[in-house]
Amino acid sequence: MNRRSQGERTETTRAALIQAARSLFEERGYAATGTPEIVAAASVTRGALYHHFSDKAQLFEAVAQQVAQEVADEISLQSRFHTEPVEALMAGAQAYFAAMAGRGRARLLLLEAPAVLSSEQVMVLNDLAGFQALQEGLRQALPGAKWPLHELTVLLAAVFDRAALAIARGEPGAPYEKATRLLLSKLIAV
Repeated sequence: MNRRSQGERTETTRAALIQAARSLFEERGYAATGTPEIVAAASVTRGALYHHFSDKAQLFEAVAQQVAQEVADEISLQSRFHTEPVEALMAGAQAYFAAMAGRGRARLLLLEAPAVLSSEQVMVLNDLAGFQALQEGLRQALPGAKWPLHELTVLLAAVFDRAALAIARGEPGAPYEKATRLLLSKLIAV
């Protein structure tokens, strides 16, 4: 008989809670999802939920971190082979738009997270989900420039977030990609 270790059971329970909560948060949102629904969907007890997470907000944070990491992985995968600055930034932007169009991602990261988590927690998620990659891409595209790099990254990230929300809502992505290319090419040409 092959028995699972306590660590394996713990990880399985935690993963089940995160997956169940993610599905419910994507479908209904944070406020409309109760912990009884989460534990039922995960097929665990309420005690198991509170063994792994202090409250629903901490569970939401774990879900949001998972989603942010997926977005970061997709950006990295799509942009790593480009050496020309505009093309690397454009590939990253396109990957961000595509990743955020995935089921519930824009809702979780751009709408729900700021309403549920502290501003510090949201900044950590933003850093993970592409902010740091965007800042590094701008640093490479604007070497030695006297630009306020952090502030420029904040502004561009806000533009990308707004576009990601529009695309996730069903607007065509091509016009946003065209506008992004124009914006990036003019910025780098300056």
